[in-house]
Amino acid sequence: MVVRGLPWISLLCLCWLCTAAGNGESLTFTTDCNTLQMGQFLCPDPDPEYNYMDPKTQQPAGCTRENKATVRCVAADGIICNETKNSTFYQEIPCKWTNGYSFETALLLSIFFGMFGADRFYLGYPALGLLKLSTLGFLFLGQLIDIILIATQIVGPADGSYYIIPYYGAGISMIKSNNWTYKLPEDDWSNYQNDEL
Repeated sequence: MVVRGLPWISLLCLCWLCTAAGNGESLTFTTDCNTLQMGQFLCPDPDPEYNYMDPKTQQPAGCTRENKATVRCVAADGIICNETKNSTFYQEIPCKWTNGYSFETALLLSIFFGMFGADRFYLGYPALGLLKLSTLGFLFLGQLIDIILIATQIVGPADGSYYIIPYYGAGISMIKSNNWTYKLPEDDWSNYQNDEL
């Protein structure tokens, strides 16, 4: 027997679910938490006891050269993770790998001792530092150029790491172009509009 297209067994299951939810019983769902969608988890875990930031670098602790860090995340209420058998799981998030080079130190060295190449020695460019030292910062013109390049973070540490910047400091993210982003195909809107007319 069918009531408005809904079989009796489905109606009974629906009533049981509503009764269980109404009685305060919690419904749980077990899944692989790495497949959860946005809104089904919080990452990193907002628990005040869990501190995932490294106070020295202002980046997530354990940030690797690949600019990834593993942090603890928490799934939404009622979701249990297969990996940990509770609502927490671990996921990689993007970060900026630092190797101890301070942005403030590099900029101050460039301003006050750039004519002697101290900024380039500090950042790991000894050949350019020696050249600036022997030419008095290319007669101060090279010092001025280096101040601008370091202040805009175009010149960074030689090992490819990021600067350590204070939490509210001026961090800059570079958007770079490569062969995949250089020339993207565009729809020919003129032909589309002509077809519509």
